[in-house]
Amino acid sequence: MTDLAKLIALLSDARVDFIIAGGVAATAHGSARLTEDLGIIYQRSEKNLHRLVVALAPYDPYLRGVPPGLPFVWDEQTLRRGLNFTLTTTLGALDLLGEIAGGGDYDVLQPGTIVLVLFGYECRCLSLDQLISAKTCCRTTEGY
Repeated sequence: MTDLAKLIALLSDARVDFIIAGGVAATAHGSARLTEDLGIIYQRSEKNLHRLVVALAPYDPYLRGVPPGLPFVWDEQTLRRGLNFTLTTTLGALDLLGEIAGGGDYDVLQPGTIVLVLFGYECRCLSLDQLISAKTCCRTTEGY
């Protein structure tokens, strides 16, 4: 199980610029849906990538859903060269999103976010309108 409180505290204490997205954001807005991971949209500046790498390094970030032993280096270069990462850590599942469909990246989304207090920390969170836009932009007629 993902320790949401510890992950949010860790990222906040490290001064990582992030926006809470996905199921945790939906729950913060009152959804009864439970989620098993923390999804964040992270700001991609050099300083923020550094803060993110340093903060998570002690918690063994590794790609989720890939065969064990696949080479993966957790560093700023990896984050710079990639965009979205689904990770496992010793604190649980973490989705790092450089951008989201139907919304954009941190810098585009940040002005429309709301600030909520989660586990004692002020956190930026996607607004309800942003969540709806992100969830509906990619739906097809199949399964909906």
